[in-house]
Amino acid sequence: MRRAYANALGAQPTYPEIGASLDGPLPPGYDHVDGRVRVGTADEFERARAALFGWAPQRHAGIEIHPADARPDVGTTVLLRIGFGPLRITAPCRVVRVVDEPGRAGFAYGTLPGHPERGEESFVLHRTDSDTMFEIRAFSRPARWFSHVGAPVSRMVQRRVTAAYLRGIPSAIPPSANS
Repeated sequence: MRRAYANALGAQPTYPEIGASLDGPLPPGYDHVDGRVRVGTADEFERARAALFGWAPQRHAGIEIHPADARPDVGTTVLLRIGFGPLRITAPCRVVRVVDEPGRAGFAYGTLPGHPERGEESFVLHRTDSDTMFEIRAFSRPARWFSHVGAPVSRMVQRRVTAAYLRGIPSAIPPSANS
């Protein structure tokens, strides 16, 4: 894993639309994901923010983060590792954008060489007058031979992982008496 991490540190993203998962329409030519869930009341925003910046969605989906203590800051490179039985996939990513402002917090990471897909995914919390909402937006297309061959399976896995991501923040923060 050290070699994979060292290679990822010097690599450039594998797609040109850096930051496109955070704002505006998702770029054409990719498969798109757009999911949203209510986390709780507006008062839950700060606890949800702490969970998000602690990689709660990824950890809830069974994904290992390497290095484990990485913080999602612009330029942070991580290896996401997921296993299905004896098969383990390592997906190098880099945090390309961070949003941390009153009422909106999150980050986007993009794929690096060696990732089975090519594209970007964002994880953003929004606070409204009454609610805290969690949104995931992504665009991707196959980047490796097994992703091309197994495209229908890759899409199914992506849908399941996204559903687990969406449950990650609510699972990481116990409901308050106000929810």
